[in-house]
Amino acid sequence: MRVLLTGSAGFIGFHVARALLERGDEVIGYDNFNPYYDPRLKERRNAILEEQPNFRLVRADIGDREALQDSFDDLVRGVSGTETRVCHLAAQAGVRHSIDHPNQFVRDNVRAFTYILELCRDHEVGGLIYASSSSVYGNSERERLTETDSTSSQCSLYGATKKMNELMASVYHHLYGMRVTGLRFFTVYGPWGRPDMALFLFTGAVLRGEPMNVFGHGQMHRDFTYIDDIVTGVVSAIDRNHEDLVCNLAAGRTEELMEFIRQIERSCGREADKEFLPMQPGDVVRTSADLTRAREYLGYEPTTAIAEGIPRFVEWYREYYGL
Repeated sequence: MRVLLTGSAGFIGFHVARALLERGDEVIGYDNFNPYYDPRLKERRNAILEEQPNFRLVRADIGDREALQDSFDDLVRGVSGTETRVCHLAAQAGVRHSIDHPNQFVRDNVRAFTYILELCRDHEVGGLIYASSSSVYGNSERERLTETDSTSSQCSLYGATKKMNELMASVYHHLYGMRVTGLRFFTVYGPWGRPDMALFLFTGAVLRGEPMNVFGHGQMHRDFTYIDDIVTGVVSAIDRNHEDLVCNLAAGRTEELMEFIRQIERSCGREADKEFLPMQPGDVVRTSADLTRAREYLGYEPTTAIAEGIPRFVEWYREYYGL
């Protein structure tokens, strides 16, 4: 199979690309190495991918219609459309960042997604798998979040852009018969992760003896999902290629933020200097996913608890930063 994977130098994209390459798929990576966080980390990820002969990178912005057009031309050249997929993971991330940079989020997450949809249709690509987010649920009070829950009330512009992606993809399925699968990721963590995420920030603070900012006074709950489980779900979505599906990808269990921090402290072998702060705008109190649909349609079964995943991350972090 040949896959055009946008966001290939990003956290999830890098791991998905490695999994596809290891099983023999051809991957066209697409990334602009956005400086939202340290581009050197993205360069290191990409260098690992570049070691594989069945990988090549297009270094371009997701909003560059001409570069996208060329990449789609390469995707379908010489192969049957059914043997092609687009895995669209590129986006401007960050719930809090979206509050201060609304135009950037609309440009990168909505307008660029329109380009992706149009090019998939024009090139008769076999299927589109794209990243959505648990943020589409807003501040839901439901014990378990299911794909049929209302997503009409948003807490952040980031969540709103992801909801728009789901609506647009479904319309393209309805109008043109495109195969589309949206994956609602829940708080993904693991080696090679994003430096703006809690695990990265907390681990750095503990190991360097710096104060740790704990928002929501540590009372928030999250469905923390290990990267290997996410990759399994994404690859299954690529293979199964459903007609029109939106699916949660999560661990299926929720953890209080303070328990997450305690696991970090155990893995680092020292206690954190914690500063408790109120919730930030755009944050939600709790996320916890129902995985019934993911199990049924993707055969998805997460296996990694935070007691296993956090030590793996801390080991990687120490090695990467020489701590």
